Amino acid sequence: MTQIQEDGKRAAGEAALQYVPDGALIGLGTGSTVKYFIMALGEKVKAGFRVQAIPTSQATAHLAQKLNIPLLPFEGEWELDLAVDGADQVDSQFQLIKGGGGALLREKIVAAAARQFIVIVDEAKCVPVLGMPWPIPVEVIPFGWPNTQRHILGLGWASKLRKKNNEVVRTDEGNFILDVEVDRIEDAGTVEAQLNGIPGVVENGLFVNQTSMVIVGGTQGIHIKKRPAH
Repeated sequence: MTQIQEDGKRAAGEAALQYVPDGALIGLGTGSTVKYFIMALGEKVKAGFRVQAIPTSQATAHLAQKLNIPLLPFEGEWELDLAVDGADQVDSQFQLIKGGGGALLREKIVAAAARQFIVIVDEAKCVPVLGMPWPIPVEVIPFGWPNTQRHILGLGWASKLRKKNNEVVRTDEGNFILDVEVDRIEDAGTVEAQLNGIPGVVENGLFVNQTSMVIVGGTQGIHIKKRPAH
């Protein structure tokens, strides 16, 4: 990670604050870029700004609690004003690959519950077309996971069971992640549907037609891209 990328993350995270109205119900994403947004939000809360938030991971929940950001119940029904999250890749059509941090399922649930989904990234995350060298994280249940992997291979895509320190990574929901290698994702909606149609797949890290706005932090400052209304 270069200092330029780190500065871009911080700038994007802090810029997203301007879109959070006082009294909002918000979704808090997971990852290194969103951390800057949450820290800046915590400073505003300390000064009297009112929000309630639903975190997309235990790690985000712990950070929000440390900063005294009021949290909504995990098992609640939320109508969120907006959600703010990072991404691993963003293409020119506002489609995303997410889930490098393993929180893709909760992130997708929260994004779908929000009226506006704001994505914050450094400029290195912007690509012409989604795909390798960044794989699609696919959350699968542990039961019979090699069978699920075989079905993915049947679609023409190799995958690797995610491990860390030689241990299988488990999500906050207790599931496994298969990182699926797709060279070029020309039609993200089709690939999303193909993966989610496999028994054993809980959700995948393609976020299709969900993004309202992308805030990019880079060497030229902040660039804000708004998805055209349909």
